[in-house]
Amino acid sequence: MIYGLFRWFTGIALHWFYSSIQTTGREKIPLTDPVIIAASHHNALVDALIAGWISPRRLTLTAKATLMDNVFLRWLFPIVGVVPLRRVSDELKKGNAKNVDPTRNVGAFEAILDVLEKGEMVLIFPEGISHSNAELAPLKTGASRIALEARDKRHIQNLQIVPLGLSFEAKGNPGTAVLAEVGEPIAINDVGTTGVESLTDLLSSRLAAVSLKQPHPSPDRESVKRREGVRPLASPLGAWGELTHRYIINYARDLAVKRSRTPDEPAMLTIIYALLFILGSYVLQFALVAALFNPWWALLYVATLPIGAYWAAFRNHPRKA
Repeated sequence: MIYGLFRWFTGIALHWFYSSIQTTGREKIPLTDPVIIAASHHNALVDALIAGWISPRRLTLTAKATLMDNVFLRWLFPIVGVVPLRRVSDELKKGNAKNVDPTRNVGAFEAILDVLEKGEMVLIFPEGISHSNAELAPLKTGASRIALEARDKRHIQNLQIVPLGLSFEAKGNPGTAVLAEVGEPIAINDVGTTGVESLTDLLSSRLAAVSLKQPHPSPDRESVKRREGVRPLASPLGAWGELTHRYIINYARDLAVKRSRTPDEPAMLTIIYALLFILGSYVLQFALVAALFNPWWALLYVATLPIGAYWAAFRNHPRKA
């Protein structure tokens, strides 16, 4: 339930920041059996949120362990089932150049294998870093090692690696478009005795085929940039969502842009700030209505708020392709 609510609110926040999230090939993601979603990585935590949004079933996310330095994320990650991974680059930044523990992610890998053993899905970023380069970074071998270990040591059957290319028109700019394209899956049962490096090369070619493309600009982009609302008579629910959320979203976006130091941060910080501010506003509005009337009316009132937010966020483009 908590994962579903988190996905609901992040989906709304993504569509408040970006004017369009286009999907292609979503039918290639299996609806059953274990799956590793191997995604390109150009927009930090936002990439994981988009992958979770387009996924047809629950997706266990992985993220760099340094995100746990954020108090809000340190509280949120265990609740929604995020598996933190400690990267070599982050260990080096901490001054551990001579003492990088080669077993630092053993527990995380075991947790991922446990998810796959249950026939569920897990998200991995095989590039290992979020970047703004015009080409994919060389893939790490982690996804391939996990897949082969799942098959050969855990004897997990029907596992597939599904490439997911995430492309941004301008990832740090509000009102721009996103393209999520699913590539051709790799059935691990069919790759034979291939090694980790060969499997990584195969994944690299399939991920490159769906990455770094140019999304189609959304018709809604200019209204998002100008922060326009909708006409009340044309869309009452959308107008209600605009009225109760627009100023909060604008403030969160302005604060995020002001505090951002890299192109990865505006969308990510907008989502984090907006979730915190909106949930806080819900609590205040509940308390106010409860004081003026009664808690039952307050509960009914608050229930209309996320519905209005959803309607406003998706009013001019489809929920999923």
